[in-house]
Amino acid sequence: MDADKLETIRAIHDSFDKKQTSVVEVTRYFLDSIKKNGGKSGLNAFLTVCENRVLAKAEAADQILSAEGKVPRDRLPLFGIPLGIKDNLTMDGVRTTCGSKMLDNYVAPYTATCVQRLESAGALCLGKLNMDEFAMGGSNENSAYGPVQHPTQPERVPGGSSGGSAAAVRAGLCVAALGTDTGGSIRLPASYCGIVGLKPTYGRVSRYGLVAFASSLDQVGPMARTVEDAAILLDVMSGHDPRDSTSATVSKGAYREALGKAPETQAEWSGIRIGVPKEYFVGGLSAEVQKSIQSSLRWFESKGARVIPISLPHTEYAVAVYYLIAVSEASSNLARFDGIRYGVRPAEAENADDLAAFYRKVRGHFGPEVKRRIILGTFALSSGYSEAYYRRACQVRRLIKQDFVTAFEKVDFIAGPVSPTTAFKIGERISDPLQMYLNDIFTIPANLAGLPAISIPSGTEAPDSLPIGFHLIAPPFQEERLLSLAHAFEKRGAAR
Repeated sequence: MDADKLETIRAIHDSFDKKQTSVVEVTRYFLDSIKKNGGKSGLNAFLTVCENRVLAKAEAADQILSAEGKVPRDRLPLFGIPLGIKDNLTMDGVRTTCGSKMLDNYVAPYTATCVQRLESAGALCLGKLNMDEFAMGGSNENSAYGPVQHPTQPERVPGGSSGGSAAAVRAGLCVAALGTDTGGSIRLPASYCGIVGLKPTYGRVSRYGLVAFASSLDQVGPMARTVEDAAILLDVMSGHDPRDSTSATVSKGAYREALGKAPETQAEWSGIRIGVPKEYFVGGLSAEVQKSIQSSLRWFESKGARVIPISLPHTEYAVAVYYLIAVSEASSNLARFDGIRYGVRPAEAENADDLAAFYRKVRGHFGPEVKRRIILGTFALSSGYSEAYYRRACQVRRLIKQDFVTAFEKVDFIAGPVSPTTAFKIGERISDPLQMYLNDIFTIPANLAGLPAISIPSGTEAPDSLPIGFHLIAPPFQEERLLSLAHAFEKRGAAR
């Protein structure tokens, strides 16, 4: 089977229409690819593969295809498309570990809204993808089931926490995947692996069925090879969900249709203003990354767009603010994993002499990074310190959000790098948490402000051809315009 014809939704649907392959054949192709390169002996991208479940759905899809003669694209826009699901999104009857031994044997009794919407649109969920434990990490080295390898440079990290999703998409183990983004966990691995990663506006996609890390920051989003595929997934899974109290009631857009409105004429381009924050070009930014971003900005200027220097003055506080708010919310959210409500209950805990000993035996199943963040969050929320730390962080968060409000009065989009560097080697930064945290400096502000943002491949770094991502941020609920501009940038032909 020609792998090139299985890289995008459009290509697969065309192959179905031309009777070149069947849904079952495509599904088996991806399952075989996972067996060869997706498990522990390969990239370690998949933690659970739902072979029987997905083949049964593929057989049912072939019956529909046989009866109708062509792909019912209008009714089922994801008909027969094999997807991967990050392992912090629940699927009824399927193991959900969040990359943690704490949930090693947990089988979810319900399906996350975003996953259910994808399956209702015809998608075939191949299985659950590896991730940093409870989405805490930027390299995918914190998974209790071992690190995910970079899809083209096995000695390097794929980024995190959605590293399994990014690696699987780039390696051709699935057509597209779902990731989650709390401080950059979709965009960072997308940049490292050379794919498209979209973080929607906070509230655009339901969080029902997402195991929470930091509730005011978490957002589910698509990861794909093309902007068009990301737009199709967002089309399907966005929209209000009454089961999620943080779900926005703003009407959803027509994201795939928006790609046809990408600027083309000089007049259309001249109306676009792209802001470039001076704070995003600071010490620590790789020379190759800076060169790639500046080249991309010059391309926009060559088309007629105006590139305008701006300032986001409170950016320097973003990492500190994030790692106070995120860990505080995490310490609260993860309290439920106590071996009583959720979480493993080992025999040594059953035989504990008292409640304190019981908790030690159970919560010892958390990995070191999760423990670190729980401790930091508990301290930040503790009596006598919450005013000085958590409340102050929330106040500065409002200032960061106001920086964006002010900036968007002058510009339509904000652009810059996704990460200060390209993918680093496995083990290179694991012993220095602070250095790892600083890697999120360019992605965190969009989460704090709840803004939509996308990473698009923009070039590579020599000598290993490591991918570099270009970062675009838009005002709230303007995913249509964001995807339209990203699509225009993608068509320029320099990516990948």
